[in-house]
Amino acid sequence: MKKSIVIALCAALSVTAAAVPVSADSEKELVLFTWENMFPQEVLDGFEEETGIKIVYSNFDTDETMFEKLSMAKGGDYDIVIADDYIIENVVQAGLAEKLDQSKLTGFENINPLYQGQFYDPDNEYTIPYGAGIPLIVYDPEMVDIEIKGYADLWDPSLEDSIALVANYRVINGITNLTLGKSMNEEDVESIKETGKKLLELAPNVRLIQDDNTQNALLNGEASVGFLYTSQVTAALAEYPELEVVYPEEGLGFGIMGMFIPSQAPNKDAAYQFMDYILQPEVAAQCTDFIGYYSTNKAAEELVNPDLVVPDSVKKGEIVQNVSAEAEEQYNKNWTEFKAACD
Repeated sequence: MKKSIVIALCAALSVTAAAVPVSADSEKELVLFTWENMFPQEVLDGFEEETGIKIVYSNFDTDETMFEKLSMAKGGDYDIVIADDYIIENVVQAGLAEKLDQSKLTGFENINPLYQGQFYDPDNEYTIPYGAGIPLIVYDPEMVDIEIKGYADLWDPSLEDSIALVANYRVINGITNLTLGKSMNEEDVESIKETGKKLLELAPNVRLIQDDNTQNALLNGEASVGFLYTSQVTAALAEYPELEVVYPEEGLGFGIMGMFIPSQAPNKDAAYQFMDYILQPEVAAQCTDFIGYYSTNKAAEELVNPDLVVPDSVKKGEIVQNVSAEAEEQYNKNWTEFKAACD
């Protein structure tokens, strides 16, 4: 049949205009609400060809915008939403997410259990993971005298003035917590102060702290070790495959983009069909390679870029979560003092 995809976004339009919801009046429409460029076109085309259901793609700029619009719609207007883990917790608490009928999802068993049972959906009742962002240690073995096995090795004196770090204060505090045997989301203020002291001890080893293109410091030789975001890891490996990637023995810290059906979705049947379609290994692999996040689908792992597959030996992982205002304040203080010590 003739394919017809309506994309509710255009470079010439403002973000506000692009995020205006489009009502699905027809049983043959599915309104997909997420960020721009989250699916390869062939995946969207394939769904339309397979089901005869037209995809209406509406995008938002931030998770907060999504939550505001979904709240205003009282869980309606959209059939499928993909957003970040922390905001999905708010969606579920507000009663804006459908409790999934897993009998309609034949591919549910394909999900990697490492990414299930997380704080925003502890019983896997509302979401399926779409992709995982995992900051990792990457280093040049030709320039480093030790074998790096975990976060704790970043404190080794031989790495003085040689580490490039991303500028995410909760993640950096979190991996410091892990080196001390604590949760990434430790909330005891006195314990977080001890984390701050440990973090200050890392300062002599830090060459630079920046969020954008941090991998370039590794590639140009300014740094020999990097703690990088997923996209930066894959970019570095693409240019210099000899780099070593470390899956830390203390466990991974990661974030998840989750997919859910709003509680009052206009076309829930189409939503279940789309969700199950995305869980197919071949389709999941196409999506993973396109967005460049780690695969959350075990059945797709043999089909994707191997740099986007976490080894089976990795069993531990934790997501950065919202913490109390007091804990947040101390984490910020730790970060401010750490950055000053690195200057």
